[in-house]
Amino acid sequence: MNELRRDLENLQAQAIAQIQSSADATQLEQTRVQFLGRKGRLTTILRQLPTLAAEDRPTIGALANQVKEAIEERVVARRAAFESVPGDEILAKDQIDVTLPGRRPGLGRLHPITQIIRRICGVFVEMGFAVMEGPEVEWDYYNFEALNIPEEHPARDMWDTFWIDPATSQAGKPMLLRTHTSPMQIRIMEQTRPPVRVIVPGKCYRYEAVDASHESQFDQVEGLAVDEQITFADLKGTLHTFARRLFGKDRKVRFRCDYFPFVEPGVDMSIDCFLCKGGGCRLCKETGWLEILGAGMVHPGVLARVGYDPARYSGFAFGLGPARVAMLKYGIEDIRFFHGNDLRFLRQFP
Repeated sequence: MNELRRDLENLQAQAIAQIQSSADATQLEQTRVQFLGRKGRLTTILRQLPTLAAEDRPTIGALANQVKEAIEERVVARRAAFESVPGDEILAKDQIDVTLPGRRPGLGRLHPITQIIRRICGVFVEMGFAVMEGPEVEWDYYNFEALNIPEEHPARDMWDTFWIDPATSQAGKPMLLRTHTSPMQIRIMEQTRPPVRVIVPGKCYRYEAVDASHESQFDQVEGLAVDEQITFADLKGTLHTFARRLFGKDRKVRFRCDYFPFVEPGVDMSIDCFLCKGGGCRLCKETGWLEILGAGMVHPGVLARVGYDPARYSGFAFGLGPARVAMLKYGIEDIRFFHGNDLRFLRQFP
């Protein structure tokens, strides 16, 4: 019994001291809960009453009620004191020194993909190419049919497509979010007579699972050159120059056969791995080469469709993904980092 009496007296003294030293109403409420809450210190002490003799319990119970009332009175008085603080004191507490220098706003910078697109376009502009853009919502005709990919052609399986509701499209014709920038080849050649030299950056969309190397929305850069007597040698020379300008003058390139419906022959171009110098490493998957783009000579059927004489004119086209170029250039392993809005990642690119 004497021990519980001492505990109650000590608890009252500690509670009153903390109440008086509370700096604001929030701290005062925390103190009240600490001592009088459902799991507070007073409750903890009262749980020991069943261990006392029956004749001692009324005495300790009455003392506990006195302690509780004393603490509650101090809490009420202290809360009233906070609520009656003069306005001048509140202003003095919350005032701001306007003579202090302000925080300088952070300077933004171009997104790494935008930087790569501008560098790519800059290289081709210096080689005589013009930069053009086109619609992201495209007709099926331009996206597939005019590029030698008619309906039911198995090559359409290469592109998982976002289709537009036919009820909302013009004249009920099939429309879609373009799957590549190649439709601009047709649009440009329909409106332009040779010679043609253009570079077309823009966004593309494909309905596919997002993983470390694929996004459903991504950027692409298309290139097209058409004139008399253009050969595969012109294609190789142009792309070799581009690779050396973008990745360094010591870069080696490799061309291998590939298939694209709107070019014949088709190739993919790789550069030697700048990390292992062609020896094989994790970045190049032990091959020594990094694939950066697909290209080829414009198919004669595509030229004929836009009114060009395939016997007189020839040309080459190519397409590359700036995100992939950035991944190779900076050694980035996951394409999702580019659109993750993580400033820790983006600040690495000046």
